[in-house]
Parts: sequence; C-alpha cells; structure tokens
Amino acid sequence: MIGRLRGTLLEKQPPWIVVDVAGIGYELEVSMTSLVALPGMGEMVHLYTHLTVREDAHLLFGFLREQERTLFRALIKVNGVGPKLALAILSGMDEDQFIRAVMDDDVKSLTRLPGVGKKTAERLVIEMRDRFPHWSQHGLDPAQPQGTLSSQGISSLADAEAALVSLGYKPTEASRLVSGLDDSLPTEALIKAALARKLAG
Repeated sequence: MIGRLRGTLLEKQPPWIVVDVAGIGYELEVSMTSLVALPGMGEMVHLYTHLTVREDAHLLFGFLREQERTLFRALIKVNGVGPKLALAILSGMDEDQFIRAVMDDDVKSLTRLPGVGKKTAERLVIEMRDRFPHWSQHGLDPAQPQGTLSSQGISSLADAEAALVSLGYKPTEASRLVSGLDDSLPTEALIKAALARKLAG
C-alpha cells in the first residue's frame, strides 16, 4: 500500500497530476479541493494517498490533507459510493461543508453534486452522521485551513470544462458552469469558480 508521496510536481491536467519521486513519475487523481491548493509546477509537494486495486488497473488518489483522505475512505464504504463518486463529492465540497450538510440533513445541497441523486444523498446522511464525532477525536478538524489558491498553471476554459466532465457533470452542464468566467484565470481557479457556482444553485 502506498500511503504517502513526497516529490516534485511535474504535471497538472485536472483531475490528474504527476509527481516525480526519485525519478519515478506517479500519476494520481486528486479532488479539485486539493488541486487548487497545490504549489506551482516544479515545486515540492507532499500528498497522502489511497491505492485502489482493480482487475484492470491500479488507481492512486492523492490528498493534500490527511482528513480529506479520511473522509474519502469513509465515503467509499457507503453503499453505492465508489472512488470516482467520492472524489467528485470532495471536489464539490470541502470537509467542513460536507460535515455541515450531513449534520443538517441538507439533502438538497448534496444532490447538487455530480452523480449524487436523492437516494444517494439520503444514504450519505444516514450512514455518515454518526462517524463525525469519532473523526473529530482523531484529527479531522473541519476548522483547519483549506489552503490557498495556486496562481500557477495554464488558463483554459476548455481544460476546466473537461475536468468537470471527468468528475461526472454532463458536457452541457459543464459548459454552462464555465460560461462567462474570466478566461485569464488559471484552470484550477476556473474549476473552483464553476463548482462554487453549482453549489450556489
């Protein structure tokens, strides 16, 4: 099991990144929450990781914060929630927002996330609610700073739109979410703005 990686950030192609560790390039899929807080290209990065082994692939997921990985691992234990959907949830909400939604029985906010229907949202509320007190005793602090937006990267509405599609949004919806955004912004900032627009509903 690969638990952590520390190396040089080589590539950012949302939602994928490549990290060079002693000459080996590790390809990881990250949430948009982690992506927008990554340092610039060529800088050192420290990621917590989760490895998913399938018959046809080994998939490595990366997280800047250990508590985000903790939430990811809890999400994939929920019936009907796989790694892709868990990452999409974490891309649309940070840990604090998700905890509030669950504790407040806010099914409506959860259904705004790609791939989360009403039944899945209700299941998330029921199965996740009792886990938060336990997490708060083991380092999952919703009040912890979420990082700063990176100003690096290539500004591209097309890249932002493609990243949203890879998270599960329909192409027409992804196009609508990025429409009118400032195309001088980095891709990561565009994705964050599009996700914020979606949550604002």
